[in-house]
Amino acid sequence: MEAFSERSDYALYVVTVATARGETSGCLAGFVTQCSISPPRFVVCLSKLNHSFYVAEHATGIAIHLLGDDQTELASLFAERTGDDYDKFEHCEWHRGTGGAPVLEHCAAWLEGTVLERFSVGDHEAFLMSPVTGGAGHHTGLLTLRNAPPFQPGHPGAP
Repeated sequence: MEAFSERSDYALYVVTVATARGETSGCLAGFVTQCSISPPRFVVCLSKLNHSFYVAEHATGIAIHLLGDDQTELASLFAERTGDDYDKFEHCEWHRGTGGAPVLEHCAAWLEGTVLERFSVGDHEAFLMSPVTGGAGHHTGLLTLRNAPPFQPGHPGAP
């Protein structure tokens, strides 16, 4: 497994969610992938230890944001702080999307969608998302696992 993982690279996403009551959360995630072309679908996997997972369990909408290769500070905010005791959204610009999830003002690109299903995939929960809207941001490049600094997870024990 280690030999395979060492050679892999993938985009890092900021995933944001909100409940109908208005509670928001977000985290840095690497386990996000498109899983269907027609209809378009994405799978977003969140660690079951993260604050974002607990909010996402009650969310109907979810947003995923690709970050530009110059956005390590924003990535750090969502990777190294926990929503258990810190409001990340006080430290970045965002607006509420059409489905209620926070949409970051500064990113490379974003999609917002509806959560269709949730299912356990080990120490993460998978959220099947149907995109509803999206857009391009002003940042270029792509922040990936390989070109990002080594983040320290904000929630103890989180991968």
